[in-house]
Amino acid sequence: MSKVTTHQAEEDLRNDNILIYMNGDIRPKVEAMVSVYDSGFMLGDGVWEGLRLYDGKWAFLDEHIDRLFEAAKAIDLDIGMDRDGVIGALRATQKANGMTTDAHARLMITRGIKMRPFQHPALSRQGPTFVIIMEYSKPHIPRPITLATVPHQRGLPMTQDPKLNSHSKLNCILACIAAEKAGADEALMLDVHGFVNTTNACNFFIVKKGAIWTSTGDYCMNGITRQKVIDLCRADGIPVFERNFSLVDTYSADEAFLTGTFGAQTPVSSIDGRQIGTGQLGPITTRLRALYKDLVARS
Repeated sequence: MSKVTTHQAEEDLRNDNILIYMNGDIRPKVEAMVSVYDSGFMLGDGVWEGLRLYDGKWAFLDEHIDRLFEAAKAIDLDIGMDRDGVIGALRATQKANGMTTDAHARLMITRGIKMRPFQHPALSRQGPTFVIIMEYSKPHIPRPITLATVPHQRGLPMTQDPKLNSHSKLNCILACIAAEKAGADEALMLDVHGFVNTTNACNFFIVKKGAIWTSTGDYCMNGITRQKVIDLCRADGIPVFERNFSLVDTYSADEAFLTGTFGAQTPVSSIDGRQIGTGQLGPITTRLRALYKDLVARS
């Protein structure tokens, strides 16, 4: 079985010549570089946000900018501009690239350039570093995703809060590697109590007897697409529960799917070698995809 990821996109040669925003300048991809002393490169000290462009509009822009500023405040990082400034940089990058739809933007803000290669934030004397990478990016996930449960957890907030979109993603990368070693596409991660939580890259849902279950949200990324799906279920009369549930509940699900800004709703075919439902895109997931597509259009 060929390898598939939740962020797999169609090849687009235009991405060879994209323009990248860097600290107020917009420059060609080959010229977009940061210092080896940058806090993000050196220590993963920074936050990021991902957005998608549909038909000329950035989906749920306000929520994404809210989350970016909340994360920056949580790590005591001064972005150096207000909301309008960040949105202006996003739109300037979009205009420079001439992008109108099927594009993905990754906003990355680090604490800036350090004077010495050590951890203390006071050593970051020049910055912040603010980069926007904007690519032509049309999702191309040719089959449902396979998952494997891994020992790595999304942990307690007093270690590294899983709600932070931080540059420090090693825990999730190790989880993904473990899943690949087990022959799966991506990792299913449990919380500190052993309940099903999230994947290494996306929020996780199951469907059982017409009802949708997802985790309590205590130990996973506060996904914007996750919340939109929950809201859509409530508005459309689909029973939805944020609850603790185990792998036993998961293996017997009728459907399973992932949510994220990039792929919206991505079906899951198997978990730990056990087929979920028919192993194909299910009727509830199909219904939610249609509801979400309509929501994006209306937004």
